[in-house]
Amino acid sequence: MDFFHSQESLTTIQWILRAVAAYLFLLIAAKALGQRSISQLRFLDFIIALILGNIIAHPLSDEHLGLVGSMITTIVIVVLYMTTSWLSLKWKFLKHYLDPPPLRLIKNGQIQMKSLRKAKISIDHLFSELRKQQIEDIAKVALALWEPGGIISVFLEPPYHPLTAKDMYIPTSSFSLVKPIIVEGSSDDKMLAQLGKDHAWLDAQIHTAHLDMKDVELATIDDQDQLRIYTDLDTNEKDEQTLI
Repeated sequence: MDFFHSQESLTTIQWILRAVAAYLFLLIAAKALGQRSISQLRFLDFIIALILGNIIAHPLSDEHLGLVGSMITTIVIVVLYMTTSWLSLKWKFLKHYLDPPPLRLIKNGQIQMKSLRKAKISIDHLFSELRKQQIEDIAKVALALWEPGGIISVFLEPPYHPLTAKDMYIPTSSFSLVKPIIVEGSSDDKMLAQLGKDHAWLDAQIHTAHLDMKDVELATIDDQDQLRIYTDLDTNEKDEQTLI
């Protein structure tokens, strides 16, 4: 375990072991912090990511620095992060600081310049975000909010809402969630158990479709017990049948 401590020099194997140990440790730390996408990072998350990256990076490039100190520091930072996140649920002023309310950028088709400056975004960027949502005219926007995560939420004026089946009085069937039960030739035992099915039932369905399990790239089932079997994700479905 010498690679954990500061050394005058490290061998290639010790450098590799140090990198592997740091990588596994960061995975554990990241799991404790919780999962967010880059676009969802809060102010606190961003600061923590910068600190942890800097703490771990140094001992990975400098043999004179031990890895133990960086790990201890990381643990302290993670505990502080979790404590701050918990306190933000209890103290409104801390929650408001870490997760500020959204800024109103557009109201009734009018740009709110004060909020735009506060959000530190340009009009060009605002129009770019509107174009990404296929909105070509700002007059169509009833409300646009700059969310804490950096996302712009846009709400259109009622006349510009897309028509739905309800608006057209078109009868529709109830929502049905499709669940994968075979992926790349391997069955999902947990999903089968939730559906009240077993391997014998699944094997019978695959046999009925004149296929082997290893030939199935994907098999899904919906709430109406309709099974769809695909032999290649890049082609049309191979077989479809309704279960009894």
